[in-house]
Amino acid sequence: MDRLNSAVIETQFLREHADSPDFPAQPTLLKQERLPFTIRIVADDNGLEKAVQMRRIAYRRHLPDFADKMTIENSDREPGTVVLLAESKLDGGPLGTMRIQSNEMAPLALEQSVVLPEWLSGSRLVEATRLGVAAGTIGRMVKIALCKALFLYSEQEQIDWMVITARAPLDREYDAMLFIDVFAKEQFLPMAHVGGLPHRVMAKPVALVQKRWEAVRHPLCPFFFQTYHPDIDLNSVHLSFGAETVGCPRDSQIA
Repeated sequence: MDRLNSAVIETQFLREHADSPDFPAQPTLLKQERLPFTIRIVADDNGLEKAVQMRRIAYRRHLPDFADKMTIENSDREPGTVVLLAESKLDGGPLGTMRIQSNEMAPLALEQSVVLPEWLSGSRLVEATRLGVAAGTIGRMVKIALCKALFLYSEQEQIDWMVITARAPLDREYDAMLFIDVFAKEQFLPMAHVGGLPHRVMAKPVALVQKRWEAVRHPLCPFFFQTYHPDIDLNSVHLSFGAETVGCPRDSQIA
């Protein structure tokens, strides 16, 4: 697949021209917008418990038996993995969560079930799993913001491809966000890490998101690329799970 503008290539261009007086240090944003919730990288067991609470609430709507068995997983603490948590500004309660795993330290979770094609081999990948959001309008807003956080994180870590698995009918939401099928068109495959349920495996090249969305005038372009959301905070975190404490520096990034 082709890789042209944005993300990785744009970052390299900015580095090469950082000393030019005629070139800005970062892209110009049209506006700043506050959200009724915050999104952060979970840094401790308390945050993980909130994330699991949100997972149970969300999964119970469709997979109650699976939801009842959910707990903090080993994958939540593995190197190369972060868990995002959306929390209400009103009462601090969880409104959404997503786990992001890179293939830097280990194969992606979906690779328990499928062998990725050659065009993804050698690429820096992240897989988004355990997505769960509150019901209603606030949940839809949180889901979009978590997707933006996934994109920001992927840019920040210089990831080539974002990969997801999606069951029907939620796969249509990823179609709308211009994810493409990794295997045959609209092919569903059983996924071991989501209870063996059939899912589509879909991917999107980080470096081309803005270019492709602008080409089709995607309605989320202003939210993703023309608005700074300070409540989406992917700054440095200091992980402290149980007795183990791990420093995990991360650079903040603005879309």
